Amino acid sequence: KAKVNRLTEILDSVVDQIRLSLSAKDAAREKALPLCREVIRHCSNAIRAVHRQEFDQARELLQPAYNLLKEAEQAVAAHEELHYAGFIRDAQKEFAEGSITLALVTGKQLPDPGELGIGSSAYLNGLGEAVGELRRYLLDSMRRGNLSRGEELLSAMDDIYSTLVTMDFPDAITDGLRRTTDMVRGVLERTRSDLTLVLSQKNLENRLKKFLSNEEG
Repeated sequence: KAKVNRLTEILDSVVDQIRLSLSAKDAAREKALPLCREVIRHCSNAIRAVHRQEFDQARELLQPAYNLLKEAEQAVAAHEELHYAGFIRDAQKEFAEGSITLALVTGKQLPDPGELGIGSSAYLNGLGEAVGELRRYLLDSMRRGNLSRGEELLSAMDDIYSTLVTMDFPDAITDGLRRTTDMVRGVLERTRSDLTLVLSQKNLENRLKKFLSNEEG
């Protein structure tokens, strides 16, 4: 009976410690989750601002997104497994996507992971997601009849894809980068086809106009 009582005391002590640890972890998670949601919301709004060509507003939205992301990371700093949780990685990826999209559309230097303060896998996946936003921006420009940066943006998309395919590591390390890379390949192929078609039509129109002008002359 004494041994049973002793075991009960030990179990009670162990469970109390576990309960305290899990409570602290849960509190950290509950604090970080809404912060990450705000990061994603700010980044989504920043990307929308980029497509409206409101670049200053996009920058203004990305700054609080960065601050909120750092706050979320600090909230889980004492719990290493939470630092690599999906909600933190998603927020990092969205911040990378927004920052990279803004940089490439405005012709600025591409920020690196250290500059953005995020992990490598989040950066690479954000880089891939940015390709989809470049396609959208390019298509919008084409609809407006502006083809001046078509080749430049397509080249940036091609460079990103060429980089991502070299990352031959398990998905457990890259957080599903292979799936993102497959998406980028499809986006790149469709965009190249769309741009080639529009440029060919534009070239044909210019030749026709020149021919008609010569005929009238």
